[in-house]
Amino acid sequence: MAQTILVVDDEAQIVKVLRGYLEQAGFRVVTASDGPTALAQAKREKPDLVLLDLSLPGLDGLDVARRLRATSNVSIIMVTARVEESDRLVGLELGADDYVVKPFSPREVVARVRAVLRRTEAPSVPQIIRAADITIDLTRHTVARSDDSIELTPTEFDLLVTLAREPGRVFTRMQLLDAAQGEAFEGYERTVDAHIKNLRAKLERDPRQPEYVVTVFGVGYKFADG
Repeated sequence: MAQTILVVDDEAQIVKVLRGYLEQAGFRVVTASDGPTALAQAKREKPDLVLLDLSLPGLDGLDVARRLRATSNVSIIMVTARVEESDRLVGLELGADDYVVKPFSPREVVARVRAVLRRTEAPSVPQIIRAADITIDLTRHTVARSDDSIELTPTEFDLLVTLAREPGRVFTRMQLLDAAQGEAFEGYERTVDAHIKNLRAKLERDPRQPEYVVTVFGVGYKFADG
């Protein structure tokens, strides 16, 4: 079955263009033009990914993302005309997996959709990573700390997998960004900090004193090697 993309934007022309490119790429597309309708569509259609504009009538995109994240780990790509780094970081801290700024190339949006969805696909061969008392099942795309299940977004999952594969190795922000997004976008290193903050909030017993994902000041992050 075709994967379903929910496109949320109040500009009809943008919706039309994105629908055309996504359907041509083989996706099933459903749409919404305001926040409340987006939430209703997400509940009804259970999309694989949401392309979400920030400036929406009824309920803005950040509130929509916040409510989606309260009940779901659906992949989210923010699409917006806002260019301030603070807006981008707020979106990422709410759990967005990527961020596209208008005006954009529809082909780039399709490429980013594919990249995010690829990260949610299970490997064909069962694979388990164990580091400390963390167990990562790459086949089922699940994470557990001891016996406690931990729900992560695709980007958080990819960052944890990258770090936990090599405990003790220090990764720069650019290396982690490359691992999470498929290619490094120079100047977006702070987005990694936002994702790491979210990851720690879910993974660590005390995010203020992390025991798993450790900061190496002036360099980046590592998974503690005990």
